[in-house]
Amino acid sequence: MTTWQEFTESAPLVSTVFRRRHAATGNLCLLATLRSDGFPRISPIEPRVFEGELWIAGMPGTTKFRDLARDPRFCLHTATVDSMVGDGDAKVWGRVHDVRDPALHERFAVALFEETGFDLRGREFRPFYAADITAASAVELVDGHLDITIWRPGHAERVVRKH
Repeated sequence: MTTWQEFTESAPLVSTVFRRRHAATGNLCLLATLRSDGFPRISPIEPRVFEGELWIAGMPGTTKFRDLARDPRFCLHTATVDSMVGDGDAKVWGRVHDVRDPALHERFAVALFEETGFDLRGREFRPFYAADITAASAVELVDGHLDITIWRPGHAERVVRKH
């Protein structure tokens, strides 16, 4: 299992682009899941990094969370707003696992409230998914070239330059 903390340490280029784009869009990303019929589903989501983990949390009972309960594989893509990707673009792939820890849920709710003013304190989070990151990539324009940085656990980042 690769946590967010481990990912940022072993993939500094990709994680920097991801964090920059995630912040630039007010934490908005696009989450890809698999529907029960096997087709992909794309849904907006605001993932959060908390206590060294990437959390895929949100409104319970949604189709995206039913998808993840059935098949934990996902792809998380930073929201692209520029077709020329001038500020970069990033994706992470992985699997989620549900963390049922009321004390953690409360700490997360307090931090969320302090950061955003959105008050979920005292509520139970179900599901509360932590991401196990299995791969990631980023795209950036560098010196007029398109650099694609690819990362997998246990390997160094590698850059493929497109001319």
